[in-house]
Amino acid sequence: MATHTESQVKELQESALEHLWVYLREPSDMAEKGEPQIFVEGKGVHVTDALGNTYIDAMSGLWLKNVGYGRTEIADAAYAQMLKLTYMPMGTTTEPTIQLAEKIASITPGDLSRCFFTSGGSEAVETAMKLARAYFKRVGEPTRFKFISRKGSYHGATFGTLALGGTAIFPKTDYEPLLAGVFHGPQPNPYRCEYGGATPEECAERCANAIEEIIKFQGPDSVAAVIAEPVSSPMGAVVPGPNYWPMLREICDRYGCLLIADEVITGFGRTGKMFACEHWGITPDIMTVAKGITSGYIPMGGAITRKPISDAFIGSERVAFRHVITFGGHPVAAAASLKNIEIMETEGMVDNSAKMGRYLLDGLEELKQKHTIIGDVRGLGLFCGMEMVKDRQTKEYFPAEAELGPKLTQGFSSNGLILRGGDVMNIAPPLCVTSGEIDEIVSVLDRVIGQTARDLGAE
Repeated sequence: MATHTESQVKELQESALEHLWVYLREPSDMAEKGEPQIFVEGKGVHVTDALGNTYIDAMSGLWLKNVGYGRTEIADAAYAQMLKLTYMPMGTTTEPTIQLAEKIASITPGDLSRCFFTSGGSEAVETAMKLARAYFKRVGEPTRFKFISRKGSYHGATFGTLALGGTAIFPKTDYEPLLAGVFHGPQPNPYRCEYGGATPEECAERCANAIEEIIKFQGPDSVAAVIAEPVSSPMGAVVPGPNYWPMLREICDRYGCLLIADEVITGFGRTGKMFACEHWGITPDIMTVAKGITSGYIPMGGAITRKPISDAFIGSERVAFRHVITFGGHPVAAAASLKNIEIMETEGMVDNSAKMGRYLLDGLEELKQKHTIIGDVRGLGLFCGMEMVKDRQTKEYFPAEAELGPKLTQGFSSNGLILRGGDVMNIAPPLCVTSGEIDEIVSVLDRVIGQTARDLGAE
């Protein structure tokens, strides 16, 4: 049943085209296609647009709707806090903010124990970068200012975090020159290993060794931190071999630099563990989080430090960490986060992510056997990736003029599925997804990929 008339939707679209920057979209293209599409309601894994059309959101918004849509308990928790206190005097804090910091300390790996809250993921990573540089000033190693990240990663949209990333999806040319002192190692992608590793373990070893070589070449006493996502999103849920993260931890320890795990996407159950680092039994020095901390119900993020890191900023005003995010640790966002985590724990959503993630990956594997344009499928928990190729032997992508991405995206939408098509795709439904809903997702993928392959003469 439509919630708006067509004329009302048209009026809203015209206003959006005139006044709004819609993320990753260009106004004339949207106008030509009768967009932007406007959504008004959600429940579980489903979302409904202003004309009453309902879809399964296989992207969880932007990989963040972990507990699903329509959880009124989170809205109620936020509202209750709004009625009490909506901000705090400068230099003070609030009860839910303290409770959230304590809760996160209790569920994160190892001795990660102190939170610096932000408004989102980019700010969380920017904070981690500033913490790393400031830490080495505090401990008498002021020459450590460089960062090492990986090609094909994404860490945020601020100047500092943009310098860390390296992906054609988010080109940096418009904003250069960016932050100096950032160097990029290889992405440990077993399907397209830059260093020619024949197995996930061999690829992981070679890519980790490449990080070590960068540290050695730059000079260990100049490197502040290595930063990486446990599972990288831009290249389609790249899961490294099991030896990669333990090797990174050992390398950082060997050369005295910090290890920063960017868990903005992977944190809070997405990979079938509360935090993805738990899959490899390692504790980073700093962990960044956002997205799933509130399941997108309200903006929130944070950088979480191990005790030896945070202790360097304690003892006098002279050594304090002088960094402020206006809305960091907002009491309303903290209340929403606490309720979100409670829902995850009481309803077993992390376990469901692991179980349903295996079920989804099995379904994608079956599609790979059926459709030759699927070159690879991979994933961990409910963070799965699929890579499309013109030729499986050469792993060549389709040319741009084939318009594979737009064809797939439109096909998915026409079949009631929200999913961004392209050479690589991330399939990451909310953690509350059922096996029946996964069957629906896989069925749509089957139909649309098959039809697109036939249209392109590839099947």
